[in-house]
Amino acid sequence: MSLMPASDRVISRRPGVKLTYDDFLLFPDDGLRHELIDGEHYVTPSPNLDHQRISGRLYLAIGNYLQAHPTGEIVYAPFDVVFSRHDVVEPDLLYLSNERASRVVTQTSVQGAPNLIIEILSKSTRRRDRTIKQRLYERSAVDEYWMVDPVTASIRILRQRAGRFAAAADLRADAGDVLTTPLLPEFTVPLAEIFATPRR
Repeated sequence: MSLMPASDRVISRRPGVKLTYDDFLLFPDDGLRHELIDGEHYVTPSPNLDHQRISGRLYLAIGNYLQAHPTGEIVYAPFDVVFSRHDVVEPDLLYLSNERASRVVTQTSVQGAPNLIIEILSKSTRRRDRTIKQRLYERSAVDEYWMVDPVTASIRILRQRAGRFAAAADLRADAGDVLTTPLLPEFTVPLAEIFATPRR
């Protein structure tokens, strides 16, 4: 397999043949994020510092909420989410209610749809997160999908309505917006805290 120029998509050795979860399990443990979407193999480089800061803050905010309200679990990448034998992804963060987790979580993967998926956009993933991943999460019945943009300090929230994603909120740090979700009653965090720049 070889990387396409200006892309993070990897070409299969078997043209016209979709890769499966069995193939996925043979990918190297090289510190990169490997995913399958409709049988195509995608590789994402290691995240940058801004990405890691934002991911960590969201994980802590939701994790602290769950300490006080033990309704589910927050999990960070890498952890496999298997939607089908041709669709295996590793979202930056995902939330599962206790009820959902009891049906879909194993020691090595999620075998079905999490309640919430959070992707932090980057130069290499921005287009994919907004197109083919969004469509995959929609048809797989993920309840909510957050697209977190470090460049604009914003979060776009999509929510399932009648089997389709609908825009639920477009939040911005510079507008003083606060992040909430019906999946986590009473959970609130100002976007300014999520996107804050550390003082040197």
